[in-house]
Amino acid sequence: MDAPTETDVAHVAAAIGDPSRAKVLLALAGGGALPASALAAEAGVGNSTISGHLAKLLDARLLTVELDGRHRYYRLATTDVARALEQLALIARPLPVRSLNADTRAKALWRARLCYDHLAGRLGVAVMSALQERGILAAERTARGAGATGPDAGAGATDVVYALTVHGRQELTAFGVEADRLPRRRASVRYCVDWAEQRHHLAGALGAALTARLFALEWLRRGKYRRVVHLTDAGRDGLATTFGVPVDRVG
Repeated sequence: MDAPTETDVAHVAAAIGDPSRAKVLLALAGGGALPASALAAEAGVGNSTISGHLAKLLDARLLTVELDGRHRYYRLATTDVARALEQLALIARPLPVRSLNADTRAKALWRARLCYDHLAGRLGVAVMSALQERGILAAERTARGAGATGPDAGAGATDVVYALTVHGRQELTAFGVEADRLPRRRASVRYCVDWAEQRHHLAGALGAALTARLFALEWLRRGKYRRVVHLTDAGRDGLATTFGVPVDRVG
């Protein structure tokens, strides 16, 4: 077995650090795949320039490319890339708003958006909170690094772990989300710290399955801007009735 080595954080950071490449990654942060021409438009560069940016992102293992005949489509390499972008947004300074379109887009992203394949923004946080209040999810605070001897040991820092309750499993099954059939390749229940609200939204396989169900019911629809989603009238009534989500305060 090879000896463990440090990870090359600088290489990944350099790949993300270019403004055009950051725009490419954010354009793909709502899941799905896009061709180079669409990513060039998102980044505001020419088709001849985007190939170099995509090569750097592929080299950093932030993107993968899929071939469909003569066409190439790019997507984020893993859900962890989307999580990393969300966490970077927590410490990043806001971009200046220089147009009405930029202001409208920023507010729409704040209200409700996709974080790869799960719901985020004010609406995502409201759903997460409602699931806890309804007893579908249970939160438990655990000592960070329990049993460890490193600098965090005895520091009093805590992490939050969420678990699906028996009652929650029954409610979600009745809603059309079968927790027993979630993909095994990823954690069932995870959370992201939402950069817009500074609170948790539901991630993991359960967050993806719940979001997919909301789309299937047409409670959510995709917006004009990439990653942005909107509640439909049916979604407003359905989320309020089914989970007690206070959609009147979501916007």
